[in-house]
Amino acid sequence: MLQADQPRDYVVATGAAYTVRDFVQIAFEHAGLDWERHVRFDERYLRPTEVDALIGDGSRAAELLDWKPRTLTPDLARLMVDADVAAAEAPGPVVTGTY
Repeated sequence: MLQADQPRDYVVATGAAYTVRDFVQIAFEHAGLDWERHVRFDERYLRPTEVDALIGDGSRAAELLDWKPRTLTPDLARLMVDADVAAAEAPGPVVTGTY
């Protein structure tokens, strides 16, 4: 984007749709857990004016910058789980106290 001849607005997106439930399911499966045993759904937190679907269109970035996504949502969920597991297993000081 910074090397483009003209400044333009670009959307960087996969063009694929996933729900929060999809993301949670993928992450928990990767961790070997049943998400339904650990996650509670509370309708009070639903946004009444939420749109049905948000899908980014990265076609301009693909066409003008030859950009394409390398990490898709399922892979991102698994990468995040792996990073959390690695952080939890890393040696380090035990922090106690109130923040």
